Amino acid sequence: MTSTVEQGADVSVPSDVTTPRAKLVYYYLATNDGATADDLRTDLALNKGNTLSIIATLRERGLVERVDGRYELAD
Repeated sequence: MTSTVEQGADVSVPSDVTTPRAKLVYYYLATNDGATADDLRTDLALNKGNTLSIIATLRERGLVERVDGRYELAD
């Protein structure tokens, strides 16, 4: 899945998301209405281990949830 992000998208990344890669994943999910782990890995050029680790951390913090095999920002 290759996507185009709207220029100037207004996304506030929570202050407890501190690493550049985690911020990138959070921003990607916010601007793409969710994604699969493979989408994240491919589109952001992350390895599988990093992708799953970042998602796990974001889920533990209640920022991301899994819905039908896709990761989306929690409400």
